[in-house]
Amino acid sequence: MRVKTMPIGSYAWYLRPFFWNQRRKYGRVLDAALLWARSPRLFLGVAVLYGMIDRRRSPIEPALRSLVTVRVSQINGCGFCVDLNAATLLRRGASPQRIEALSAWRQSVLFTERERAALDYAEAVTRSDARVEDGHFERLRTYFDDDAIVELTGLIAFQNLSSKFNSALAVPPQGFCSLPGLVDPGPPTESDARNDRGTHRLAEKDKVAATPQANSGDTAPANGPGHKSSVDPAGEPTGIGALARPTSAGPGSRSR
Repeated sequence: MRVKTMPIGSYAWYLRPFFWNQRRKYGRVLDAALLWARSPRLFLGVAVLYGMIDRRRSPIEPALRSLVTVRVSQINGCGFCVDLNAATLLRRGASPQRIEALSAWRQSVLFTERERAALDYAEAVTRSDARVEDGHFERLRTYFDDDAIVELTGLIAFQNLSSKFNSALAVPPQGFCSLPGLVDPGPPTESDARNDRGTHRLAEKDKVAATPQANSGDTAPANGPGHKSSVDPAGEPTGIGALARPTSAGPGSRSR
């Protein structure tokens, strides 16, 4: 993680009931919670807000709430959020096949039209390269009244807050869900573009270095026995271009 957690005894005393509840529910205190708790008042505000959004009497049923939170977390590359909320979604009755198909839900037949309307709206709210259109609301109103749309929007907005917080701080998954390949890699970032440009420059240098040079009419190899290429025999860059996008990780969202 990019910010360290503190020893459990160093946190504000009035947060202990929250930590106790997490141990009871998950078997451990969540890393994301320990990061939020470095600012105790911020922790309390987030906890109260989430409690209202994920309350039992919400007009958005629990399984759909979890479906939406997993999808938002996938888009934001939050491994912690996907791990925790996918495990909750399984407990709420979703099949592993539906969860595994979630990142490509548009091509799947496993989702109802109501779920598809909610997921389409969640993606439009979450993606920076998309925007919410009137057509989204026309479709939503087929399945949700205005109060439910407000609740759904609040859920999506909260999960963006949570997953972006945890992704930025690189909170890792804690092993709640064993299903593989659930995190959406997302579009290339500026750092990816810089890495790609660096890889291209290294490849060009290697190409020039490997080109035989003429010397008094004879051809001699440019690469001596001590030459080390930046590209391995399989063609994969071993220098700057080999840097992978950091795995992002999860939120302070504590699904019930």
